[in-house]
Amino acid sequence: MGTFAELLAPAGNLEKLKIALNYGADAVYGSTSTFSLRIRSGKEFDMDSYAEGIAYAHARGKKVYATVNSFPFNSQIKLYENHIAKIAELHPDALIVSSPGVVKIASRVAPDIPIHLSTQANVMNAIDAEVYWDLGVKRIIVAREISLKDCEAIKQHLPELELEVFVHGSMCFAYSGRCLISALQTGRVPNRGSCANDCRFPYEIYAYNPESGTTFRLDEEEGIGTYIMNAKDMNLASHVDEILASGVIDSLKIEGRTKSPYYAGVVTKAYREAIDDYYAGSFEAEKYQTELHTTQNRGFTDAYLISRPFEKQETQSHGFSIQYGSHQVAGLVGESGKVWRCKDKTCVGDSVEIVLPVGETVELIDNTYGKIEEREGRYWLTFRKLLTTEGKELACVHSGNLNEIQLPVQLPGYTILRRNIAEALGKKGLTDDSTPMRLEPKP
Repeated sequence: MGTFAELLAPAGNLEKLKIALNYGADAVYGSTSTFSLRIRSGKEFDMDSYAEGIAYAHARGKKVYATVNSFPFNSQIKLYENHIAKIAELHPDALIVSSPGVVKIASRVAPDIPIHLSTQANVMNAIDAEVYWDLGVKRIIVAREISLKDCEAIKQHLPELELEVFVHGSMCFAYSGRCLISALQTGRVPNRGSCANDCRFPYEIYAYNPESGTTFRLDEEEGIGTYIMNAKDMNLASHVDEILASGVIDSLKIEGRTKSPYYAGVVTKAYREAIDDYYAGSFEAEKYQTELHTTQNRGFTDAYLISRPFEKQETQSHGFSIQYGSHQVAGLVGESGKVWRCKDKTCVGDSVEIVLPVGETVELIDNTYGKIEEREGRYWLTFRKLLTTEGKELACVHSGNLNEIQLPVQLPGYTILRRNIAEALGKKGLTDDSTPMRLEPKP
């Protein structure tokens, strides 16, 4: 393993690729939709934009790993070969694949590109790891059900094999993500990238007596709810020090190619700080958790890396599908840093918090367009004018408005503007009880 562990973030499209890299990722993963397990996010990449993303990363000394991680049918084998050959021409830093057959295809078609084995292959022990190592796999993204002790055992057996672990994001109800529920209920096949997330729905449970033909509904236990398969989101930020201290993990991976640009930026930055603070001897778990809790989530769990599955009792969110985080995105600054796009209703006189990419600073200003000030170590922007790039002055700008709004001063590209979630709901006349999601989970 190198001196420092890698931070690997999701890249659902070109913009999110750039945001993740600007917010501290060492590498990103994603690709076009072809044979990827995230068809929806992959559709936002075509070969041209994906090539642009790879060039953008390489120009900054960062890496891009291409996802070709669905499971092929016999009729698709030639298509896989052709697709891998096309991806190889773009020179990604690795191919992420899921099956032994595709490992062999990748080794033959793109012999110069390292192969990373997807978590879908659910490697949990040294003997399975050795099989893939012998096939030419350079890195294994271990099963999410694995323990840190088992990672240590694999590394002891195969010290040159790189190990990658998921540390944050959505958890699948099924074993290593190999679910069939969506395919059975809606015809959308999870292992081909089109999961409908049926496990996130509330269900009512019925009992049927075939002798009498009687059916009756089973009442839910008070306060438990009926989201019976809804796994909480993984959050291992508080354990980054323990993970890195083991010395066996080469890459820490964040889930979320279909998540928002805000998620890509804020979550990546939180783990960047956690990793850097560990190596600097100043690890502070509460600081990272404060930022991670600003994002939408299904409740958080430390999953299975630190504690075994049979020891866990709080990995499912039974009472709700998803809840608001503590903050709502108000706007996203463009790559030029001169304009921003609205993500939540914002009016003249509003103050929004400024979230900066890693290593960036902001100038304190006070002019006719707005004011930037520092309050308790955080930066705030107050709007005095909302002026489009065409010169039209607005009293308010609403979510979905595609106009680019001028900034009172140039900010770093991809700066995030946000506000407290209660304030965001209040501006729309909403309350916790009037929305499908919740500010906090039910007690």
